[in-house]
Amino acid sequence: MSNSIKINVVWLKRDLRLSDHEPLCKAIATGEPTALVYIFEPIVQQHPDWDIRHWQFVYHSILDLNERSESAVQIFYGNVEEVFDCLNTHTTINQVFSHEETGNRATFDRDIQMQKWFNSKNIKWYETPTSGVVRKLKSRKLLPKIWHSRMEAPFFEPNLDQTTFVKFDIPVRFQLPTLLKEQLLIYPAAFQPAGETFAWRYLNSFFKDRYSKYNRLISKPEASRKSCSRLSPYLAWGNLSMKQVIQATKRKSKEVGTNKVALAAFYSRLHWHCHFIQKFESECRMEFEPVNTAYLNLEKQRIQSFIEAWQNGQTGFPLIDACMRCVKQTGYLNFRMRAMVVSFYSYNMWQPWQEGAYYLARMFLDYEPGIHFPQFQMQTGITGINMLRIYNPIQNAIKHDPEGVFTRKWIPEIAHLPTEFVHEPWKMTDLEAEMYLFKLGENYPFPILNIEETRKYASTIMWDSKKTSEVKTENQRILKRHTHRKKESDQMTVNFDQLNNEEEI
Repeated sequence: MSNSIKINVVWLKRDLRLSDHEPLCKAIATGEPTALVYIFEPIVQQHPDWDIRHWQFVYHSILDLNERSESAVQIFYGNVEEVFDCLNTHTTINQVFSHEETGNRATFDRDIQMQKWFNSKNIKWYETPTSGVVRKLKSRKLLPKIWHSRMEAPFFEPNLDQTTFVKFDIPVRFQLPTLLKEQLLIYPAAFQPAGETFAWRYLNSFFKDRYSKYNRLISKPEASRKSCSRLSPYLAWGNLSMKQVIQATKRKSKEVGTNKVALAAFYSRLHWHCHFIQKFESECRMEFEPVNTAYLNLEKQRIQSFIEAWQNGQTGFPLIDACMRCVKQTGYLNFRMRAMVVSFYSYNMWQPWQEGAYYLARMFLDYEPGIHFPQFQMQTGITGINMLRIYNPIQNAIKHDPEGVFTRKWIPEIAHLPTEFVHEPWKMTDLEAEMYLFKLGENYPFPILNIEETRKYASTIMWDSKKTSEVKTENQRILKRHTHRKKESDQMTVNFDQLNNEEEI
C-alpha cells in the first residue's frame, strides 16, 4: 500500500464490539479508509496482573468480531509505538481513534508515550470517554450529571458498509508467536464464552428470567452463578458498553410485571461499577500503595506456606478452598465470596495485600483494574474510610451454602461427608472419621490457622489504626476527592458510597 494514501486507525483496547462504538463511528464519518487494529503487547504480558486467560478472552472476542465484519480487525504483537511506526511507513496515518483506557501502570505509561509519538508525527489522536468515567475530573459534584447524560445518549452505531477497511501484510516480527497463538486458540470450556455475540445472549437471558432472583441469591456461591447477570467479563473487555446495559435495564423496568426490587438492585450495581473505576482513574497509584498513605507502614510478614495454601485451595477451610479452586478453573466468583477470600488472606493470614491482589487479578476472567484495586483495598481495610469486614468462612458457609452444594462440587475429598461436617470436618470424632473413610491431614488438610485468634489479632490492630490522627487526616482527603453524597434525582439510583459491598453486577 502506498504511503501517500491517508487512513484512519481505530485502535481497539477494552472495547471489543461493533455496536455503540464512538471511535469507529468517528473514523467512518471522515470518509477515509479505516484500519481496525488490536495489539497484543509484551509489556502487558510481563505485568504481574496478566494471565493467558485474559488474552484468550480477547482473542476469541476478536474472532467473533471478524466473523461479523469480513475479518476487519487485524492483530499485531509487539510494542505499540513500533507497530504504529511500521503502519505509518506503509501508508500515512492521518488520525487515530480509540476509547480512553483506565488500565494498569503499564498501559498508563504506554499511553503517555504514544501521545508524545503521535504529536511528533503530526498524527491526531482522538480518545473517547469510556462509560461514565471522566478523565481529569475536578469535582465529584459534576459526576452524576455527566454520568446520566452519557448513559441516556443515543448509541453510536457504525455502518461498516460506509468505509473501506484497510488490510496490511503484517511483517513477521509483528505476528503472534507460534506458541502464543496456539495458547490463544485454546479456550477452556469452564470459562464464559467470549465475544459480543455471547454478551448479548447473556444480557437477554438475564432480563428474560434470571434477573428475578438477582437480589435474593446474589450472595450464594452456587445459585448466584445463574441469578447474577454474568455480564462482568463483557463489560470489562468491552463486548458491551455500560450505556447498552443501563438502557436495557431501564427498558425492562418499564415492562408490566417486572421484579422492580431486583432491577433496582442491579441498576445500583451498575452505578457501583463506574464509581470504583472513577476512583482508580483519579488516583491510579492504588495499584501499588494504599490509597490511605497512613497504611504504608502497616507491617505484615510474608509467609510463603500460607500464600501457597490460599492460592491452591489447601487452607483447611472448605468454603475458602472451594472458592479458590473455583476461580482458578472458571475465572469467576460472586462478589461476597471474593470479599471473603480477600478478607481471609489479609486479616486471618495477615499477608501483604499486593501479592494477593495480583494473584486474583490473574485469576479473574472479568479483571477490571479500576474496580479490582480499589475493591481489594476496601476489603483489606487500608482505605481507612470503610467499615472493617472480617468474614467468617464457617458462618458464611453455613448461611450461603447450607447443604454444601458449592463446597462439595469443588472439594471432592470431602464431598461424601454428611452436611454437619462438610464445612467443619475437624469436628468429626475418630470413630466418625473412620466410618467415612476420612483422615484429616491426609485426605484434606488441617486448618492452617485459628480463625478466632487471627480475627481478634487483625481486628485489634486495624480498629486501633482507624483511631490514629494520620488515618483520620487521610480519610478527609479521600472523602473529599472520591465521594459525593448528594441524593440523585434518578428514582432507580441508590447512594453507592453507602452500599454494603456484598453484591456485584
